[in-house]
Amino acid sequence: MPAVTQFINPEQLCVGLYIHLDLSWWEHDFAFSNFKIKDEGQIAALRALGLKQLRYEPSRSDCPPLPLQEEAPPIEPEAPPPSPEEQARQARAAKLGALRKRLAEVDRTFVQASQRVKSLNQTLRSQPEEAVKQAGEVVRELVEALLGEDGAALHGINGKAADDAYVHSLNVTVLSVMLGRQLGFDSEACHSLGLGALLHDIGKLEIPSKVLLKAEPLTRPEQQLLQLHCEFGVRRGHELMLDDEVLRIIQEHHEFCDGSGYPKGLREASIGRLSRVVSLVNAFDNLCNPLDPRAALSPHEALALLFKQQRERFDEVALKAFIRCMGVYPPGSLVQLEDERYALVLAMHPSLPLRPTLILHEPSIPKAEALIVDLEQEPELAIARSLRPAQLPPEALEYLDPRQQLSYYVDPRQRGK
Repeated sequence: MPAVTQFINPEQLCVGLYIHLDLSWWEHDFAFSNFKIKDEGQIAALRALGLKQLRYEPSRSDCPPLPLQEEAPPIEPEAPPPSPEEQARQARAAKLGALRKRLAEVDRTFVQASQRVKSLNQTLRSQPEEAVKQAGEVVRELVEALLGEDGAALHGINGKAADDAYVHSLNVTVLSVMLGRQLGFDSEACHSLGLGALLHDIGKLEIPSKVLLKAEPLTRPEQQLLQLHCEFGVRRGHELMLDDEVLRIIQEHHEFCDGSGYPKGLREASIGRLSRVVSLVNAFDNLCNPLDPRAALSPHEALALLFKQQRERFDEVALKAFIRCMGVYPPGSLVQLEDERYALVLAMHPSLPLRPTLILHEPSIPKAEALIVDLEQEPELAIARSLRPAQLPPEALEYLDPRQQLSYYVDPRQRGK
């Protein structure tokens, strides 16, 4: 029978293998074409023949051939380190991504809170004790956020998923508690303030919707009926066994320090300190979010009107603190930067009134990926002026898309983390 042989790579040769050379006698220097390898010299001579493979006979060999060595993968050249410009771009992208994620979390929290406010309004008649409990939980969480070590940033929320009918009471609650913190109120006072703000309009449950939602000016009888919501609210508050501070807010949230308010035309000394806070914030939100959106003022304009034309109506200390609290450019304001770009103010922190967080109008960037810039981290950028919507080019206004119904919420995370 013919010998059984196998092919191997020259790199597998070793002493003890029985080799068959498939060459003519003049093509090699060995004495025989078949032989057993005896030393390393023969291995070197065999490899020098330049053959891609050789045959060996396992039955006459003293050992198996060497295993094939796996070829090492080619060494990839090291990528050059990114340029300073690319490093800056990567850092900016990471910062923007983290900020966008954080703002989305605040937006979700606002929507959840607005749904809880809607739920408690729906249960005020059927389950009053449960409604008050829900209101207390909303306020407690808000007070804890605002009384944290470094306070909270105030955000303008796009709120499209929220029910606009409950935005006003939530706005007044958020802004009242934030102002209370700015005025140095303790947690107990802030809780009463927040609960009174959240429930300040419960008397409107007794007012027909055709009066509440009427876009045209109210008749005198309709106006008198609407003003009764303060008395109706106090009556319902007694049924809910609310404490005196909360009842006083419900009673006095339309009273003004100059005596021009209702239901009793009280003056400053006779209006409770918590009521004066809610009266101010309630007036501000009504200017920003009137029944007729065409009459809405920007937050910047509303603050200017309160300070320049209506300051006699409000507690002077509270009004100045509110302006500090909201910032020179409150969330929701349209602004132009010193480099002439347009932007929408998205968030601000009370300790940095001139360095809010903005959404920038950049035509080269898709609207869905709009740049969000924190001016605290961008010292070379600065706001030049506040603008009305009509002062922006149509394409910039559509890109920034300021909401007609403006709502606010807070981010309790500490700065710098």
